[in-house]
Amino acid sequence: MSIDAVRKKHENRLMRLPNVVGVGIGEKDDVQVIQVFVTAKVPLSALRSHEVIPERLDSYATDVLEIGHVVIQKNVKNEGG
Repeated sequence: MSIDAVRKKHENRLMRLPNVVGVGIGEKDDVQVIQVFVTAKVPLSALRSHEVIPERLDSYATDVLEIGHVVIQKNVKNEGG
Protein backbone atom coordinates (compact mmCIF):
# COMPACT_ATOMS: atom_id res chain seq x y z
CA MET A 1 0.00 0.00 0.00
CA SER A 2 1.37 3.46 -0.84
CA ILE A 3 2.28 5.87 1.93
CA ASP A 4 -0.51 8.22 0.81
CA ALA A 5 -3.07 5.41 1.01
CA VAL A 6 -1.85 4.54 4.53
CA ARG A 7 -2.04 8.21 5.56
CA LYS A 8 -5.61 8.46 4.27
CA LYS A 9 -6.55 5.18 5.96
CA HIS A 10 -5.44 6.40 9.41
CA GLU A 11 -5.98 10.19 9.17
CA ASN A 12 -9.46 10.41 10.71
CA ARG A 13 -8.47 8.30 13.73
CA LEU A 14 -5.26 10.29 14.25
CA MET A 15 -7.09 13.61 14.03
CA ARG A 16 -9.30 12.56 16.97
CA LEU A 17 -6.28 12.12 19.26
CA PRO A 18 -5.44 14.83 21.83
CA ASN A 19 -3.28 17.68 20.50
CA VAL A 20 -3.24 16.38 16.89
CA VAL A 21 -3.84 19.19 14.38
CA GLY A 22 -2.67 17.63 11.13
CA VAL A 23 -1.32 14.59 9.29
CA GLY A 24 1.02 14.61 6.31
CA ILE A 25 3.87 12.87 4.54
CA GLY A 26 7.51 13.84 4.92
CA GLU A 27 11.01 12.48 5.28
CA LYS A 28 13.14 11.57 8.26
CA ASP A 29 16.65 10.23 7.78
CA ASP A 30 16.00 10.01 4.01
CA VAL A 31 13.00 7.70 4.52
CA GLN A 32 9.36 8.60 3.87
CA VAL A 33 7.33 8.85 7.06
CA ILE A 34 3.81 9.78 8.07
CA GLN A 35 4.06 13.06 9.94
CA VAL A 36 1.65 13.76 12.77
CA PHE A 37 1.50 17.43 13.76
CA VAL A 38 0.64 18.19 17.40
CA THR A 39 0.17 21.39 19.37
CA ALA A 40 2.49 20.06 22.08
CA LYS A 41 4.34 16.83 22.77
CA VAL A 42 3.42 15.26 26.09
CA PRO A 43 5.03 12.40 28.00
CA LEU A 44 3.65 8.94 27.28
CA SER A 45 2.83 8.66 30.96
CA ALA A 46 0.32 11.52 30.55
CA LEU A 47 -1.59 9.68 27.80
CA ARG A 48 -4.01 6.77 27.92
CA SER A 49 -3.03 3.80 25.77
CA HIS A 50 -5.67 4.65 23.12
CA GLU A 51 -4.31 8.23 22.86
CA VAL A 52 -0.74 7.28 21.91
CA ILE A 53 0.35 7.87 18.32
CA PRO A 54 1.73 4.55 17.06
CA GLU A 55 5.41 4.36 16.09
CA ARG A 56 4.33 2.71 12.81
CA LEU A 57 1.21 2.76 10.68
CA ASP A 58 1.15 -0.35 8.55
CA SER A 59 4.69 -0.47 7.15
CA TYR A 60 5.52 3.25 7.57
CA ALA A 61 7.14 4.96 10.55
CA THR A 62 5.48 7.99 12.12
CA ASP A 63 7.20 11.23 13.06
CA VAL A 64 5.48 13.42 15.65
CA LEU A 65 6.20 17.12 15.13
CA GLU A 66 5.28 19.81 17.65
CA ILE A 67 4.00 22.88 15.78
CA GLY A 68 1.92 24.75 18.37
CA HIS A 69 -1.55 26.06 17.63
CA VAL A 70 -2.56 26.57 14.02
CA VAL A 71 -4.21 29.91 13.24
CA ILE A 72 -5.86 30.89 9.99
CA GLN A 73 -4.46 34.18 8.76
CA LYS A 74 -6.23 36.69 6.56
CA ASN A 75 -4.67 37.36 3.19
CA VAL A 76 -4.02 41.11 3.26
CA LYS A 77 -2.76 42.77 0.09
CA ASN A 78 -0.07 45.38 0.41
CA GLU A 79 -1.62 48.48 -1.11
CA GLY A 80 1.47 50.64 -0.65
CA GLY A 81 3.53 48.93 -3.36
